Amino acid sequence: MRDWLLPLGLGGVGLAALCCFTPLLPWLFSLLGISGALGYVYRDDVLLPILAGFLLLTGYALWRRKRTK
Repeated sequence: MRDWLLPLGLGGVGLAALCCFTPLLPWLFSLLGISGALGYVYRDDVLLPILAGFLLLTGYALWRRKRTK
């Protein structure tokens, strides 16, 4: 459980990229029963900053891993 930033960052990047570039988010929200929030979340001004944040988190985790070795 010591090095959890890299898997979290990579998982977040993968999920955010899938939601940005494919229609995965409407299906996911429909399955969860919260499709009413789709109009607020399924926009580029929300999804792209989330993608950028997870990319930064992944970069930080890789930098920290390289620095400690």
